[in-house]
Amino acid sequence: MLTRACIRTMAMLALFASAAAAWAGTDGDDRWQGGLRAQHFQDRAIVVSKDVIALEAPYRAEDAAIVPLRIRAGFEQSEQRYIKTVTLLIDNNPEPLVGRFHFTPRSGRADLALRVRVNAYSPVRVIAETSDGRLYMDESYVKASGGCSAPIGTDLEAAMRRLGRMKFRVDGPDLEQPLQTQLGVSHPNITGMQMDQLTRMYTPAHYVTRVKVSYEGEVVFRAETDISVSENPNFRFFFIPGREGELLAEVTDNRGKTYSERFRVPTAN
Repeated sequence: MLTRACIRTMAMLALFASAAAAWAGTDGDDRWQGGLRAQHFQDRAIVVSKDVIALEAPYRAEDAAIVPLRIRAGFEQSEQRYIKTVTLLIDNNPEPLVGRFHFTPRSGRADLALRVRVNAYSPVRVIAETSDGRLYMDESYVKASGGCSAPIGTDLEAAMRRLGRMKFRVDGPDLEQPLQTQLGVSHPNITGMQMDQLTRMYTPAHYVTRVKVSYEGEVVFRAETDISVSENPNFRFFFIPGREGELLAEVTDNRGKTYSERFRVPTAN
């Protein structure tokens, strides 16, 4: 008898196969103009400009399962004007939406770095929504293939024993300035497309869906993510502490499991 997890995995694989067949060989903006844009932004105007948001990505990735991306904001966050949401899309991935990342004036800078999977040669897009409701986009083209179906990079049993463990790193001593903060999460982020080479069965999807980081009770970074985020998700972002305090990270995956970790932000000596 098929379990619910198996049924979900089979349905996901059917969806992936359909998407792959529909968009095989798509190198340009076909998928973006053919429905992806409308799906996520309806008929809203989008200005293409690196002055507000800029994406840095390798033209040819060394490893399709671990492609580094860096997103840079063109101005600092303030109460008067700030980037509130960044949407990251990989057009030709089975699920194009990598994630939505939310910032506040407390971020100081709406910069972000992370690693993603790229399943086929594809445009990669970053769309920023500013506090006045306007949309701005930058894009890069990445040559990579097979990232979503690439074998899990670590021993799965060992990875499951470490599941949900987190590490923080906060750079800089000045609590009144934006501090670069790195959050690493131990999680295999299984896409549902990886095949077990012994059983020839697909490993059921198991990936991070939500990340929330708070500082002394105030949310400073929040994200909703999908299968395109690489194994062991790692996010680099900024926030302004303003005072000595404690960071709290809360992470949820698609199986409803929630993990948390605290970190005391050190003061300058």
